[in-house]
Amino acid sequence: MTEIAWASASELALAVRQRRLSPVEISDALLARVEAVNPGINAYVHVDADRVRRRARDLEAAVMRGDELGVLHGVPYSIKDLTAVAGLPLTFGLAPLRDQIASTSAVVVERLERAGGCLLGKTNTPEGGYYGVTDNHLFGPTRNPWRRDRIAGGSSGGAAAAVAAGLGPLAEGSDGAGSIRIPASCCGVFGMKPSFGRIPQALTLGRFAPFTHHGPITRTVEDAALMLSVMEGFHPSDPLSLPPSGVDWSAEVRKAVRGWRVAWSPDLGFARVEPEIQKICAAAVGAFEDLGCVVDESCPPWGDPEVAMWEGVWLPGFAAAFDLLDPTTREDQVDVELVALLREGAALPLLATARAEVFRAHMWDALVEWFAPRDLLVCPTIGVEPFEVGRFAPASFDGEPLHRRILGWLLTYPFNMMASVPAATVPCGFTAAGVPVGLQLVGRPRDDAGLLRAAASFERARPWSDRRPVP
Repeated sequence: MTEIAWASASELALAVRQRRLSPVEISDALLARVEAVNPGINAYVHVDADRVRRRARDLEAAVMRGDELGVLHGVPYSIKDLTAVAGLPLTFGLAPLRDQIASTSAVVVERLERAGGCLLGKTNTPEGGYYGVTDNHLFGPTRNPWRRDRIAGGSSGGAAAAVAAGLGPLAEGSDGAGSIRIPASCCGVFGMKPSFGRIPQALTLGRFAPFTHHGPITRTVEDAALMLSVMEGFHPSDPLSLPPSGVDWSAEVRKAVRGWRVAWSPDLGFARVEPEIQKICAAAVGAFEDLGCVVDESCPPWGDPEVAMWEGVWLPGFAAAFDLLDPTTREDQVDVELVALLREGAALPLLATARAEVFRAHMWDALVEWFAPRDLLVCPTIGVEPFEVGRFAPASFDGEPLHRRILGWLLTYPFNMMASVPAATVPCGFTAAGVPVGLQLVGRPRDDAGLLRAAASFERARPWSDRRPVP
């Protein structure tokens, strides 16, 4: 079997059920690797080794008693520091909240634990998860495992870096504009934003926000399907969550896509994409032709959605944090860009938000009509390669307005605006600088099963999970 640190969740769970590995062996191996590797990348910001070992011993005892085991029994996972775990810090990456401890656990945490998972720790995030780079005043930056002078992306940067570096096979991420897909692309792993409501969301800010999603970050699509099977389904804490789908997600990843109609777009009609990124992604699309798909170049005729995203989603969404942070007195403890965002949100005219909602409605109509004869949309995940640690945005966006520096290099956020559209990123190559590139796959509305099927088919055609960053 693959060494423990690089084994998939599916392999580890099977080894525990067959008593070839114990939960204690697995947790000890992962804790040792975290101790050795994490100081260089800063993926985890809180690891309670004693708590991990107690949990592993309890899981081991259940095996020895012959108890019925959950599908993740003994498998390590991580939780992002925007998601509550009872008894552990919940700082949102914010220095003013450094001493906050969660009193209850989010639904996703409860479900992962009930399935037998073993929580390793909390992963790093930018302050409040407000942009696509993981850095903050409290814990500092997360570094890309492939090149430690480059960003890991965000806002689930710690989660993606941990998976890429062999610090656990499963990571929970959250995604409001691409915060699962951006770091997964930067770190060369798989990340999925399911359809809205598929997984109950319990983020403190924006409980009713239809653009925010929990989702899996993993090294294999099979592991993501396994994680989704545990986390999905209605819960009363989220009034917008969906009933259980009844889908066997693990069976979906074994199905083929021959005959599918796949649309390739190099820029979604609005994005600024570097030539090297576009070239790598265009070459990767050939995998779908090899799989028997019909590929054509096309994208939804929805215009440029950036202003509607900013004024209709991002500013209103973060306005909920204004009173929590009190930016008038805490500018020295939070990013100046976050303070600027909060102030801009506080001054946002209601009419601007209303107009953005109208734009989003037209976007949806255009998308549904465009998708009718197609099965899948593929495009770059982000328009740039992972840039230098310490930068807020790519150098090519220097001097541009805040909304351009946050959104201008992303091709992810339209599918948060269109909340019912599932989207994922698959690793598809490396730049000349040696950092990963992601190809974004977008499924038909509510077709999470088809999205997983397409991602797994691409993975079989262009495998990636055996690649490892230099220690």
